Amino acid sequence: MRTLFFTLLISTTLFSQNSSPEKMNIVKTNVTAYAFRNVNLTYERIINKKFSVAVGFGSMGKGSVPFSKSYIKDTELSNVEVSLSNFTIEPRIYLGKGYGHGFYLAPYYRYSSFKADNVLLTSDYGMGTVPLKISGKANGNSGGLMIGAQWFLGKADNWVLDLWIVGGHYGKGKGEFRGDSSRILTPSEQQELKKEIEGLDIPFVKYTATTDANGANIYVDGPWAGVRSGLSLGYRF
Repeated sequence: MRTLFFTLLISTTLFSQNSSPEKMNIVKTNVTAYAFRNVNLTYERIINKKFSVAVGFGSMGKGSVPFSKSYIKDTELSNVEVSLSNFTIEPRIYLGKGYGHGFYLAPYYRYSSFKADNVLLTSDYGMGTVPLKISGKANGNSGGLMIGAQWFLGKADNWVLDLWIVGGHYGKGKGEFRGDSSRILTPSEQQELKKEIEGLDIPFVKYTATTDANGANIYVDGPWAGVRSGLSLGYRF
């Protein structure tokens, strides 16, 4: 009887430890994103062995396009300034040890906001070139799926390493950009400017343009897509 009692006691204790760990909260940041001037923070709440929910926010302050000097040679884009922010809700399904540990699948929703300034478009109307300074913003809502793996480190398993192996999302975006001319445009110049803007080869972007004596309005309405990858470090408590 005593042997049976201790066997049941030990089994119950082990089951309790495996099924209900004490540390169910994780705070982390994607360190690779800082190379792109993106400050970010994610909170993950472990629900049970298989499921968790993560909520994240990231923001890239206004500045030049990261690493633009390495691949942008066009002088019209050399002074472009951009900023962006995103908010992500990410349920996770753990396939391995669980409770936030091991490989996972993560369907997610993301809201993104993008702003751009100092985009220069130079048009030639026969009587000299006229620069058009473009600025504006766009917002997008998208859904996607990410594959990753997460490990606990340290003697107390307090430290967290989260590898975003690969992820992608697709959705719909809208935006409006304004281009201001350096001088008053004639009606014929306005028509020519409209044709030039609508003839720009911008992949995966649907847009329309209207023009007036002071410049042009560009309306974006179409697909919104992106990819995710990175390495996050965090703390578990």
